[in-house]
Amino acid sequence: MKADDLDLLDLLEHNPKAGSIRFKDRRILLWDADAFGTLRQELIESIGLERARPILRRFGFANGYRDALTTGEMFQWDNEVEWWLSCPALQNRAGKVNPSPEHLVINRDDGVFEMEVVWTHSYEAEQHRRVFGHADHPVCWTLAGYASGFSSALMGEEVFVVEEQCAAMGADSCRVVGRTKRAWGDQVEEHAAEYQAQNLTADLEARESELRKQRLALRRKERELAQLRGDDAQVRGGMVCKSVGMTKALQLAETVAKVDMTALITGESGVGKELCARFVHDESGRVEGPFVAINCGALPEQLLESELFGHVRGAFTGANADKRGLFDAARGGTIFLDEVGETAPSTQVKLLRVLQEREIRPVGSTQSHPIDVRVVAATNRDLAAMVDSGEFRKDLYYRLRVVAIDLPPLRERADDVLPLARHFITQVCNTYGLDRRRLSPEAMEALTGYVWPGNVRELQNAIERAVVLSGEGTKIERDHLPAETLSGRNGNGVSFNDVMPMADMEKAYILKVLEHFQGNRTHTARALQIGTNTLWRKLKAWGVPPAR
Repeated sequence: MKADDLDLLDLLEHNPKAGSIRFKDRRILLWDADAFGTLRQELIESIGLERARPILRRFGFANGYRDALTTGEMFQWDNEVEWWLSCPALQNRAGKVNPSPEHLVINRDDGVFEMEVVWTHSYEAEQHRRVFGHADHPVCWTLAGYASGFSSALMGEEVFVVEEQCAAMGADSCRVVGRTKRAWGDQVEEHAAEYQAQNLTADLEARESELRKQRLALRRKERELAQLRGDDAQVRGGMVCKSVGMTKALQLAETVAKVDMTALITGESGVGKELCARFVHDESGRVEGPFVAINCGALPEQLLESELFGHVRGAFTGANADKRGLFDAARGGTIFLDEVGETAPSTQVKLLRVLQEREIRPVGSTQSHPIDVRVVAATNRDLAAMVDSGEFRKDLYYRLRVVAIDLPPLRERADDVLPLARHFITQVCNTYGLDRRRLSPEAMEALTGYVWPGNVRELQNAIERAVVLSGEGTKIERDHLPAETLSGRNGNGVSFNDVMPMADMEKAYILKVLEHFQGNRTHTARALQIGTNTLWRKLKAWGVPPAR
């Protein structure tokens, strides 16, 4: 994904019936620029410029910080630079300013961030001149705050964006410069005070705590509504279960949640392991603390250790400052180690020490310090087999699986298919402001007759597609479902409409999985539970060209 590909209209969901515009799960508002200028005037005249300025900076900072997190979740960016370039792209698309980056260097691993951007047609400079006339100081406070918040979220550390030239002062354009907090040198105290940096982290953490409380209240409401409807299926932590196997798994998860012990969640890709981990957290005494998740298979060894345990300045090339790890960030809450089976042997040793000693040692440090965090891990691999083959430490395996929660695949939960489908229909209709849809008998037959190799995630995607294709209708028909769900498979997942040799079936299935992961061979191999080299050999033999 590149920043130039962004189209603001594609990112927003307008719901006229609800009177709302949403950017992913966040509500977005459109304000008249003159009205904002008037509000700015009243704020300055009421409490003074010196107090109004940091308030507007913080407003911009919070907006930029959230936009960075949202765009990071929504898109797979080509690189860090493209991710950051979505910041000026969003400012431009939103009609705030026309940014032109002149210098940009980003290296998150080494903690390097340098940027210089020229702004033309700044709405903030125009409004200040409209209300107050010529300015004798830079006035684009919310714009600079936005860029600072976006950059801070991207870098994982504080970044200060400072306006050095402003159109409100008579210049042809505005010019801003951005660096990490430590890179500002002697000027850092001045900029820290201007941004009220000492309060930003606390404010954001308080906001996240409030969001956690709201999420917990919503989940409790889900249960109450299900009881009022008389549904046989339960809705627990966003998970729907009616089948015996899933009901037992969630009962075990709820029991485990009450005791502060380590848990291992196993199951195929797409069964809802992270949702289960969040359920354990929300049902525990740590619910007021943070829930921090990391995909252990997505990062190289050294970077993963730095993310988990933090590092001290000078620990490795580019470690220019101390960095707090995720175990510290999850203090008082839960850390979720997804795909823990992908960790390297050296990382396994350190994880074992954390579980045994309840303390961590940052990379490059000689001192350890205690932690207060619950560990929940997950894997779609057979860790016992990995222990036998020497790929995974036996002692760590037993430390992780103090309690093992195995989530059955959807093909073994036939009773859950229709309750899940109805649950997703409600979610999608609420998201898009649509009237409630119903499943036709033919659609229900197709859903229950399919074996769902992609599990709950595949079902959710199929339902979202079907709701959209149903248009203005009130019923989801069989033809609204994806073609693969209509293949006439029996309960064992075998289709007798087109019997083929085993080798051809393997090829067809692997290519389908590769297509599902948009050509990403690493993710495909992981989902198939085969080695990456094995996958490469098969694709080469079939004449599949390498991904570009």
